Amino acid sequence: MASNSSGSRNQVLVPQARQALENMKMEAAQSLGVQIPSDGYYGNVTSRDAGSLGGYITKKLVQMAEQQLSGGSR
Repeated sequence: MASNSSGSRNQVLVPQARQALENMKMEAAQSLGVQIPSDGYYGNVTSRDAGSLGGYITKKLVQMAEQQLSGGSR
């Protein structure tokens, strides 16, 4: 499995989505007051903060999917 620049082993299936995911991560961090490490190393980020970021991003992705499936915007 190829590793991306942030050290994660997750693979983005649609390469064009990478920047959108990065933007979502930055938006989530700003909204939650979590400091994103500039060096990409998340080893010093608490599990609580990392989980909050993941939960926020997942919530946003579900909202986006629901909007697309309903054929409209909320």
